[in-house]
Amino acid sequence: MKIIHKPIEVIAYFDIQGLPTPKKFKYQDIDDFPTTIQVDRVSFRAEEKLAGNRMLIFRCQSSINNLVKVFELKYEIQTCKWVLWKI
Repeated sequence: MKIIHKPIEVIAYFDIQGLPTPKKFKYQDIDDFPTTIQVDRVSFRAEEKLAGNRMLIFRCQSSINNLVKVFELKYEIQTCKWVLWKI
């Protein structure tokens, strides 16, 4: 996987304990064209500290152009921002 580190717009749901689960997200691709991706499966969820900021990591997979792609999304807890980390 290649590190992208791009801010994204995410639709997520939060469970009773307040943990988010991403459902779909939108990002600007190489041609600055907005692309929406439906998250088919979240296979891994963990918490880490990056530069002192608590972040939730989600390893997800989706079918993009009939290919199964694995990618990582990060959610910064303090600022409530989402980032496409790797794809």
